[in-house]
Amino acid sequence: MGIHDIIEGKKQWRAHMARVKALPPDYQIVYKEMQKYLFKIGPIDLLGGSLLPGILDFFEEGVAAGKGVLELIGDDVAAFCDDLVKDSRTYADIYQESISGKHDTAEK
Repeated sequence: MGIHDIIEGKKQWRAHMARVKALPPDYQIVYKEMQKYLFKIGPIDLLGGSLLPGILDFFEEGVAAGKGVLELIGDDVAAFCDDLVKDSRTYADIYQESISGKHDTAEK
């Protein structure tokens, strides 16, 4: 990754966050909580993928339709996030596989 890629990535992230700040306050709160949760569970393609921009697009459509954020995602933000990444590999999966591999070789 070169310096140009880093600069371009920062520009994209700032533009993304500017879109988040343009959302109504309740949407911003839920988006930031979702972002924190997703960073904790760590889907591998979170930063380079389309997950966060997709959520933002979904929220912008909800705002345009005049819906509240909880009408879109329900009351359980974590469950909504889990459904989004249920088929994605996470860093926790990789860690568990590495532990399992070490454990299996230790038994042999």
